[in-house]
Amino acid sequence: MVKKVHELVDVSNQAEMKQLNEEVFCIEGFPFFLHFGMFLPVLQGQAHEELAAEFLPRAMTLGIIGTYAQTEMGHGTNLRELETTATYDKRAEEFVLHSPTRSAMKWWPGNLGKMSNYAIVTAQLIIDGKRYGPHNFLVQLRSEKDHRPLPGITVGDIGPKFGAGGLDNGFLGLDRVRIPRTRMLMKHAKVARDGTYTPPIHSKLNYGGMVYVRAHMSHTQANGLALAVTVATRYSAIRRQGRIAAEQVSYPECAGGRGPWTGQCSQPEVQVLDYQTQQYRLFPQIARAYAYRFVGDEVLELYQQTMKGIDNGEMDLLPDLHALTSGLKSEVSYHAALGIEQCRMACGGHGYSLASGLPKPYAIVIAGCTYEGENMVMLQQAARYLMKSVKRAARGEKLSYSVQYLGKTGAARSSIGRCEGQREKEYEAMLSSLEHVARRLAQEACVLWNKRIEAGETKERAWNGVTVEMNRAARIYTRLFIARAFHRRVTSAPASVRPVLIDLLSLYLHYECVDMASHLLHDGHCTGEQIKHIKQKLYEDLAKIRPNAVSLVDAFDISDRQLNSVLGKRDGNVYEALYQWAKASELNYTDVLPAFGHLQQMMEENRAKI
Repeated sequence: MVKKVHELVDVSNQAEMKQLNEEVFCIEGFPFFLHFGMFLPVLQGQAHEELAAEFLPRAMTLGIIGTYAQTEMGHGTNLRELETTATYDKRAEEFVLHSPTRSAMKWWPGNLGKMSNYAIVTAQLIIDGKRYGPHNFLVQLRSEKDHRPLPGITVGDIGPKFGAGGLDNGFLGLDRVRIPRTRMLMKHAKVARDGTYTPPIHSKLNYGGMVYVRAHMSHTQANGLALAVTVATRYSAIRRQGRIAAEQVSYPECAGGRGPWTGQCSQPEVQVLDYQTQQYRLFPQIARAYAYRFVGDEVLELYQQTMKGIDNGEMDLLPDLHALTSGLKSEVSYHAALGIEQCRMACGGHGYSLASGLPKPYAIVIAGCTYEGENMVMLQQAARYLMKSVKRAARGEKLSYSVQYLGKTGAARSSIGRCEGQREKEYEAMLSSLEHVARRLAQEACVLWNKRIEAGETKERAWNGVTVEMNRAARIYTRLFIARAFHRRVTSAPASVRPVLIDLLSLYLHYECVDMASHLLHDGHCTGEQIKHIKQKLYEDLAKIRPNAVSLVDAFDISDRQLNSVLGKRDGNVYEALYQWAKASELNYTDVLPAFGHLQQMMEENRAKI
């Protein structure tokens, strides 16, 4: 595969590498996953010209294989407390990288264990005894000749995990490893030969690698959910179980083939997908998979726009991008994981089989709840931005586009259900109501925080006392942005596909409002009758989507190879395929297991005692 990769794709093209990964390696990942997913983007985004000129050409053509080593055994999300150090030696003009404790070992980076010979290592920068916080350094781990670890490098694989067997997640220990000063990534922060430190023009620029990955996570998590809901929807169209209504019919087969017989005889069992409960389980997951893909497109565009601005010295979009990617990382990974579990249960007992193809995407997606920042902490990062924005709104200052709703007054009462027959106005009414909830929760969380501070608590202790409310506000802020992004993408979609996407959008908005019913009712913004109206419209949405459900998941264009599921096969020949899959088990290579002799002896002895 390594020898042929250049013939198959342009390795510098992320879209082509993504397609290769999904078709060849499926969802398990591949040996260069972190190389293309983090090593290259961070080099491109944070390396100064000299370093980029030396290493980018080789990295882009797989002349070297790299990874991104940030997480440690003892620290993950709390980057400020990372223990790995990079101490500057002025005389030698070198950095000395060191893991001072066992818990300082890098732990979890993908492709670190056995594949990579270089890594971008995040370490605490120390100059003349003063700490300047975490910075990135390019470190050679293994010889380019024989791939053996270099002196001072301890590296290996961390062992089996829930999933992602294709990624050799590894550990890394550094014992006073020296690298040239120019191996620090100095596009933003800089260290001169004499040790003079120049900070980046914005503190968040040092975390560009994480922001990049989080910007992509909506897409990757959406893909996992899309895979699962494709399996569950197709299988639900094949699976027949029970009857919705029995009818009086005359069938020869009702009499067991003995001739015409008139009596109580049911129609064939119905497709499971015809049950409203099954639709309620699955169709919102289809809508979410589309919504997460669309918001992924939007946030990636924001990322590119932000990076271009940074190159021109413009930082206006960076706080928005950081808050949004933190919130989206948390909410999308969490709801995608829940959605995949709903899909598994919707497949009944067969969903528990490896043949369903569902365990792997579930194991991959749930990892997203903890890598690149634990979800609760990510929500708090978004919440901190929210609190700053609430205060700016109170002062009448200009707000960034993701939080502009905080500066609006908004109607005290919702207009949901009062725009019958005016679809766009009804959607705007729901979006405005979601804004109302997001605004109220952010403002109330800020009030609670300020009250604790006024009562004498430090800002930090006061914050810890209201983090549940802060995270709740951050969740709704994020879900509002997703809803708005979904609406923008659908209304601007080509006319040929817009009608069915409008049905999905309608379902998504009604489902979100039902899920937030308690918040909508809390201050009288909505009435009980309005909630009933929303529920009724949601049920109508389910019925509208039913005829197009299979086509909607087919549109994800996931091949049978990528799907790797007996239940989700495109041709629908599920039961024969399931039998053939079971027959192929090693346990069925022989009719009698070799170890059965021991059981036979036991049973014969027990029978003799009777």
